[in-house]
Amino acid sequence: MTIAIARGWPHSADLAAGGWPRATTAPTYGAMAILPPMVGPRAALRDLTAFLRQRSREQVIAGSAAVLVTLIIVIIFFVDSKINTAPPPQIVWVESFPANRTDADIIRDQKKAAEERRKAEEARRKEFEKLEKQFGIE
Repeated sequence: MTIAIARGWPHSADLAAGGWPRATTAPTYGAMAILPPMVGPRAALRDLTAFLRQRSREQVIAGSAAVLVTLIIVIIFFVDSKINTAPPPQIVWVESFPANRTDADIIRDQKKAAEERRKAEEARRKEFEKLEKQFGIE
């Protein structure tokens, strides 16, 4: 006797393409309600008010204070998660070039930009050396 027969598995001729058994019925949880039929928001609210009527004044005040404090903490977490999280707006400047630029124009612009970068770096280096001399840093 094979394992398939002992476990009641279908014969290979009864299987769908790929060797997987066919589903017999839809899953059970698809037809289930979120709440049981005898419970709804109104019934839950009536149940809560009936429960609170049976309590003493001090118990109702303490329970309300506990719910209020918890609600305030949750609201603070939601509000705080929105503060200072987005990066500030950033402006990006783009230079627009004509479509009929020649290679010579491109090379000339690149040399000009490289010279400007070199001059800016030299100015930064001189400023740094001036600060080193001012504060005696070696």
